Amino acid sequence: MSMNVGSPAAGGDPEPMMEMNMTPLIDVMLVLIIMLIITIPKANHSVNLNMPVGTPPPPTKDPVVVTIDVDFDGTILWDNAVIPSRAALEAKLVDVAAQADQPEVHLRPNKLVSYKVVAGVMASAQRLGVTKIGLVGNEQFQ
Repeated sequence: MSMNVGSPAAGGDPEPMMEMNMTPLIDVMLVLIIMLIITIPKANHSVNLNMPVGTPPPPTKDPVVVTIDVDFDGTILWDNAVIPSRAALEAKLVDVAAQADQPEVHLRPNKLVSYKVVAGVMASAQRLGVTKIGLVGNEQFQ
């Protein structure tokens, strides 16, 4: 910024100042930045959860577990008893599905068995209404 100290131009009228005064703009920007900094919420790195109070009641009874093993050659075992046919397996699955409190069915396939056999057992269980079924690793047959 400069200051004109001399006499006006030869015509007698002073020239208008063509520069914009930046000081008020800078002051307004600083105030806006300070307001923004003040209104930003504090960073919170915790998650508030409503956790249950007290100790949970102990389970009333242990779940009944039915184990279905599928051997490497496709042999199906129900609690270590060989199932002779698919119809016999489906009859046992119907009995499990008919119970009000279904037992847990643990399916333990051998790692060498064809996926087709395991998928057939799972499809039969689903079709017949068994809801508590899961795949379990089996070190004995692997």
